[in-house]
Amino acid sequence: MVQAKKIALYVVVVFVLYTIINFPERAADFVQVGFEGVSSAAQGVGDLMSQLVQ
Repeated sequence: MVQAKKIALYVVVVFVLYTIINFPERAADFVQVGFEGVSSAAQGVGDLMSQLVQ
């Protein structure tokens, strides 16, 4: 099972590097979408905490 996890991790790393090298614009779009998702999640948690305090 540990070997499968290592292989899967290597495949993901190779895919990410391939995408960054060959399609930098698309890679930048993926990063932007990821940061927007994290930002939205943090805002949602902040809104929830604000409502719980009130």
